[in-house]
Amino acid sequence: MTQEVGPLIVAAASIGFLHTLLGPDHYVPFIMMSWARQWSAPKTAAITLICALGHIVGSVVLGLVGVSLGLALKGLEWTESVRGNVAAWLLIAFGLAYSIWGIRYVYRRHLHQHTHPHLVKGPHDHLHAHTHLGEHSHVHDAQSAKTLTPWILFVIFVFGPCEPLIPMLMYPAAQGSYPDLFVVTAVFGLVTAATMLGAVFLGRAGVDFLPLKRIQHYSHVLAGTTILLCGLAIRFLGL
Repeated sequence: MTQEVGPLIVAAASIGFLHTLLGPDHYVPFIMMSWARQWSAPKTAAITLICALGHIVGSVVLGLVGVSLGLALKGLEWTESVRGNVAAWLLIAFGLAYSIWGIRYVYRRHLHQHTHPHLVKGPHDHLHAHTHLGEHSHVHDAQSAKTLTPWILFVIFVFGPCEPLIPMLMYPAAQGSYPDLFVVTAVFGLVTAATMLGAVFLGRAGVDFLPLKRIQHYSHVLAGTTILLCGLAIRFLGL
């Protein structure tokens, strides 16, 4: 490694930390999905770290290709911008779809009554209270949502770019040596993943602290709506 890599390492750690904290899409989806789907701490950590890995590797691969082939920085920045727009729209679509699924789930859990008439009218008729879950539901719908949710988040984060990584860190580090490039990229990735994990668990603890038991019934709707708003903020407010 060269002597000039020291400031780049400090910059990589600082940018990774601030970039993650200032981007609510790095942790809000995991906080809300962990709460709504009641993920355990190990499962929350595993899904967050896997998505963080996909988030970082996508930009690293693009940056390495650019460095190796000597591609113009502006072209890579344009590619990252396109990836960012795609990721934002995917987050919006996921939040909207999950909100609709949550509303449907609330309706199907709602206890209501049906009259069951018999051929002989009168006292033989009776009311039957039930929900649209249990024998009236398609159990595979809930199972599919449970299984697909982590994979959908992973795909979204693979598309999500680490905007400052290539122009501010990888290209300057590549001017020194490939070991410099490796160290700077690794520091950025580790700090980003650690910050995501810390923010998710702090946010999850904050949600658990709030008196939300009365609205737990609507947890999926709230999670989807929050993710939808997060995606809209990323796309249209540039967060």
